Amino acid sequence: MAYAYWKSGKVNDKATFDLFIRKNPFQGEFTIFAGLEECLKFVQNFHYSHSDINYLKETLPGTIEPEFFEFLGQLTTHDVVIYAIEEGSVVFPKCHYCGWKDLLLVYNYWKLHFLHFLMATNAARYRIAAGKNLSLLEFGLRRAQGPDGGLSASKYAYIGGFDGTSNVLAGKLFNIPVKGTHAHAYITSFTGLDELKTTTLAHNTTGEIQDMLTLCTKWRNELSQVLHVLASEASDGEMAAWISFAIAFPSGFLALVDTYDVRRSGLLNFCAVALSLNDLGYRAVGIRIDSGDLAYLSKMSRQCFKVIAEKYNIPWFAGLTIIASNDINEDTIISLNEQGHSIDSFGIGTHLEKLSIFVVTCQRQPALGGVYKMVEIKGRPCIKLSQDVNKMTMPGKKNVYRLYGADGHALIDLLQRSVEPPPEVGQKVLCRHPFQEAKRAYVIPTRVEPLYKMYWQKGNLVAPLPTLEDVRQRVQSSLQSLRNDHKRNLNPTPYKVSVSDDLYSFIHDLWLQNAPIGELS
Repeated sequence: MAYAYWKSGKVNDKATFDLFIRKNPFQGEFTIFAGLEECLKFVQNFHYSHSDINYLKETLPGTIEPEFFEFLGQLTTHDVVIYAIEEGSVVFPKCHYCGWKDLLLVYNYWKLHFLHFLMATNAARYRIAAGKNLSLLEFGLRRAQGPDGGLSASKYAYIGGFDGTSNVLAGKLFNIPVKGTHAHAYITSFTGLDELKTTTLAHNTTGEIQDMLTLCTKWRNELSQVLHVLASEASDGEMAAWISFAIAFPSGFLALVDTYDVRRSGLLNFCAVALSLNDLGYRAVGIRIDSGDLAYLSKMSRQCFKVIAEKYNIPWFAGLTIIASNDINEDTIISLNEQGHSIDSFGIGTHLEKLSIFVVTCQRQPALGGVYKMVEIKGRPCIKLSQDVNKMTMPGKKNVYRLYGADGHALIDLLQRSVEPPPEVGQKVLCRHPFQEAKRAYVIPTRVEPLYKMYWQKGNLVAPLPTLEDVRQRVQSSLQSLRNDHKRNLNPTPYKVSVSDDLYSFIHDLWLQNAPIGELS
């Protein structure tokens, strides 16, 4: 297509494009705008290398003129102008969250770089389901199809509201807190206590060397009476693995307790090792449960910790962290909250990680219907018509405003022609459905938020890019601006996106000008 544009003499024609979605993902009523930084970096570094051009010469038909390849070698993004809503903002169908003005031939290169919405939106929905007090950890690297997919998933899960990742490289590159546990394989690699090569550990404060195997064996025998389980039924291989792990990480001991049996082996062995660490001046972190009835097992574990805390006067033991994993999705969290549980943190991988665009498919929603359409060419507005009104475009350059109601929540988004004055606080504004004449309402905003910002002009960034933490905070503050009924999991209330009366008339005039007139016979 680029060659066809060049061949037809359109290389200097400038066009304006809008980026938007037609439907929110996950049967919800909001989407998180994410990926702006990556897109701007791509624009900043865009060029055709010698190897790119050589490849195209080998791939394209031999009839293509050498001048075309010379043109590609000189192509830059100097004439591109990019307006966008702030990354991390909530956006909605029909709301144009990015506007581009560039050479007609160039526009095709940009449209694949704004599709991280699904990951950020899904993560934000998990955060809403979990609430503010529970921790969310991204455990999905092993589920992703390739390291690039895993990195994107870790980054945009953190932006959406997760608290940490098991992906160490993502931690290094993006400064995301790295958290995780050992795998079941670590436990099953030990079959008995005789496999321990090292059994000693120095006291945290005195430095005195003590034998962890002796301490753990003593505690396991004693705790079997307290917890009413048989020490003989607990796995020696499991305890050996944890003694080894505790010696390696005495201040970060977090154990996966469901390899064999949570009640009869996992909890007993864990508590024996944790109390041995306590004797040496260390505090265990907690446990992870990766199978079974998570609500029941978490409550049973918490009760176990409370009994030990009270019996041995170790108050902090009652508050040991309980992490739950095992293919957890948004509905699972909601169900667990309804049942009542004692979980402090959810480790989520499979249902989150199957969202990294282009490399992984999502069980619940494989793709987002992103739309990138031309709305103006050489200063002339253009419109795409369709028998399906939802697929029609809104012509011309536009500005976007978010209008707030008396209760402080976002009430409606308003699209206007770029030549219109912005709406004013306290002044009545007629807001119309873009295509349905009867749907209209007056709004008197208590606050007007302009959503568009210019980010790229004349080959340079013209606005500072926010940090990852800034984007993450923007997600939460933007979500807080919505009413709860827009964010609920079941049957959320649609958020309204409207156009001004001037833009409505402009759309319909152009519609009539371009729609063919039928003839009856």
